[in-house]
Amino acid sequence: MSTKIIPNKETPTQVMPIEVSRNTKETNITVSLNIRGSQQLDINTGLGFLDHMLEQLANHARWDLAINVKGDLHIDDHHSVEDIAICLGDALQQSWRALPSMQRYGQRLLPMDEALILCAVDLSGRGIYRGELNFSREMLGDISTEMFEHFFNTLALAASMTLHIEPLYFRNNHHLAEGCFKALAYALKEALSPAKGDNTTKGVL
Repeated sequence: MSTKIIPNKETPTQVMPIEVSRNTKETNITVSLNIRGSQQLDINTGLGFLDHMLEQLANHARWDLAINVKGDLHIDDHHSVEDIAICLGDALQQSWRALPSMQRYGQRLLPMDEALILCAVDLSGRGIYRGELNFSREMLGDISTEMFEHFFNTLALAASMTLHIEPLYFRNNHHLAEGCFKALAYALKEALSPAKGDNTTKGVL
């Protein structure tokens, strides 16, 4: 296994993209993330429904995001989903740690048709996930629904962020999944926005 992280460099007008690669016997993944982007997306995970969800995340967070994956989908979706979350989380952590200032906390109560999703994040340096999505279907498109909680848990650990996702109501499983990714996008957009001063009494996150 090899993981390559190119450090972020920020000027007053531009944030350079973070690039992460991961090569194992199970997956070959490259991720490029710019959290101050213009919604330029190139996402090819091999899982169409996951592509759609990651596009929602990046689009609503106003990121540039490129993800290209060659995974062992002939086995199942587990390794690809897990390793994508590791790489994206690595890139997100490198991005927020390079910012000169940020709000740190973000939250969003998001309606997705009949579904209502609460999401809160803390870019704290502590990787914690809490959520109970309780899908009523085993599959959404080509991805097993149990993998969404695993994705969010792995993302939180890799990004060193505290992440809570609470579905308050839903009937449609597609709306539940999409609502979670969109709510996370807006919570992260708020948390990553500039702030005055340090939002910690410790002096370091």
